Amino acid sequence: MASSRPGGILIGMDAKDLRVSDAEREHVGGLLQRAVGQGMLSLGEFTERMDTTMAAKTRGELNSVLIDLPGMQIADKELPQQLPPSPSAPTSITGTMSNVHRKGEWHVPSHLRLKTKMSNTTLDFTAAHLDASVVEIDVDDYCSTLTLVVPDDATVDMNGLETVGGTASNSVKTGPPRGRVHVVVRGKTRFGTVKAKHPFGSVFKKMGF
Repeated sequence: MASSRPGGILIGMDAKDLRVSDAEREHVGGLLQRAVGQGMLSLGEFTERMDTTMAAKTRGELNSVLIDLPGMQIADKELPQQLPPSPSAPTSITGTMSNVHRKGEWHVPSHLRLKTKMSNTTLDFTAAHLDASVVEIDVDDYCSTLTLVVPDDATVDMNGLETVGGTASNSVKTGPPRGRVHVVVRGKTRFGTVKAKHPFGSVFKKMGF
């Protein structure tokens, strides 16, 4: 039978059965992004492993997405209170009763945090400069409209987005990732609207008009 010691750690408990925190999940997400950048994972593999990471509850589940990545597995020892932050901290975009637009040749980090209230936000990726081929967007919204405009070959995954009294519409392929950008949208919108689409006129271009 496992016994406890000061600090609440159970002596004799297998490290793989210990619970993990949100900070640790975010840290592993950063490691997976690094693996994509180094060519060790495809975008499709990244998406699958990120889904597993965000749902992981124990050290064993979290390590399963890193086990075949050289030098990236977390050692089987007692967990610190908090792992170091992701290599690139998310960039925040905020707005309250505002119009927020990012378009043209703007700089897009690999991780965006969007916090809006009663705002109209447009993020246009068609001519943007991307830090990575996978862009994660964490949404925390009340009563706003978020529009994502992506290139014709882009993919957008909204499976991690929760809507409360709102709508989420995706006119873009969800995957597997195949173009220069794959956008992953997570978080929650309350009485708001989130939509992903291609630029106006894309359909006509494909038809030869």
